[in-house]
Amino acid sequence: MIKRIILAGTALLFMSIAVQAGPAVTAATVMQTGGRTSQPIGHYDFCQTYQDECRIRSISDTPVSLTQKVWAQMVQVNATVNTDIKPETDMQIWGKAEVWSYPTTVGDCEDYVLLKRKMLIERGLPVSSLLITVVRQLNGEGHAVLTVRTDRGDYILDNLEPRIKPWNETSYDYLKRQSTHNTGAWVSITDDRQVLVGSIGQ
Repeated sequence: MIKRIILAGTALLFMSIAVQAGPAVTAATVMQTGGRTSQPIGHYDFCQTYQDECRIRSISDTPVSLTQKVWAQMVQVNATVNTDIKPETDMQIWGKAEVWSYPTTVGDCEDYVLLKRKMLIERGLPVSSLLITVVRQLNGEGHAVLTVRTDRGDYILDNLEPRIKPWNETSYDYLKRQSTHNTGAWVSITDDRQVLVGSIGQ
């Protein structure tokens, strides 16, 4: 309980500072995407089970307004899922690779993303602003994070990082993400920060 109170207090303080500061939206804070690309095999299999979730079409791709309420929801969901779900690989859980599912007690990186996305949708955030995103870590390993598109830029919810950061302040190489118009389609990401990735956060 004490841990949750501390987390809540820290989250509210960060929320107040971040929202009141009103960072300007620039080309760097908005992730640039390209054309349609291949769907991750894990997401393809996930869509066979949760077909309705992969058939959602969005006419508007206007990002969500980053109000204090929305920021608080992002912080709360990110902290809760990162705390409640313990990390285990798909091989440990299922005995095979690339199984995307909603976790209850343990999960892989994409499972964290799916649960955070689901919880934020339940809190009223638009589907078109909650995008599963595939990245590459500095060690070369693949990873999944949740991109939240806002009118103050794109933010990343990550099970490997307790803080919510603008996408361009993370140390990942961004590869692809869900389309804003079609939850079953994926688009490439143009990551012009690639030459800087090795020095970010050092």
